[in-house]
Amino acid sequence: MQIAIDGPASSGKSTIAKIIAQQLGYLYIDTGAMYRAVTLMAQQAGVAYGAEAEIVQQMGQQTISFQLIAGQQHTFLGPQDVTELIRTPLVANNVSEVSALAKVRQLLVKQQQDLAATQNVVMDGRDIGTVVLPQAPVKIFMTASVSERAQRRYRENLTRNITTSLETLKMEIAARDYKDSHRKISPLKAASDAVHVDTTGLTIEQVVQKILEIIHAKLKI
Repeated sequence: MQIAIDGPASSGKSTIAKIIAQQLGYLYIDTGAMYRAVTLMAQQAGVAYGAEAEIVQQMGQQTISFQLIAGQQHTFLGPQDVTELIRTPLVANNVSEVSALAKVRQLLVKQQQDLAATQNVVMDGRDIGTVVLPQAPVKIFMTASVSERAQRRYRENLTRNITTSLETLKMEIAARDYKDSHRKISPLKAASDAVHVDTTGLTIEQVVQKILEIIHAKLKI
């Protein structure tokens, strides 16, 4: 069984997808973390973010994996736990350039499809319902206003001792939206059969309940 959750930056996809997966007993796959990990990989290797061949070469030398530690999913780059490093502004502001690289996407999409081929998954990202899992029986497209998403990112950053101003975050999120929705390969967009869920003003519990209702109605469970 495949549940695809798409949406722009800071729309709450990862938070909601984790909870949904936990409640259903499905595997959660954070595709955004995979692209962030590749961006960090390039950064650590001193490779330009647009240098496709060099980044692909780096990808052949290091694996991206997930581990559940004390109930929390951690992202690893080889043996290195990069869960916190991939959330820094330097990674966040450059991941769009890396994720627009055709060969990088091709490699990661193959990995994502392989993971979803043999187990029940909840997968979130920007092209899950349109490219990665186009046959998924449940597709959700989550949105929220730029202002609300900036507030969420601001609160999240404070927990990581990142002090980017709220106004800067609004500009960065708007710029990320533009880059993601205008890239030539797998742009951010809702699948034609996706159910739109606007999370502006809603609590996490309210969003989870709304999406579970959609899942139950679609799958009749």
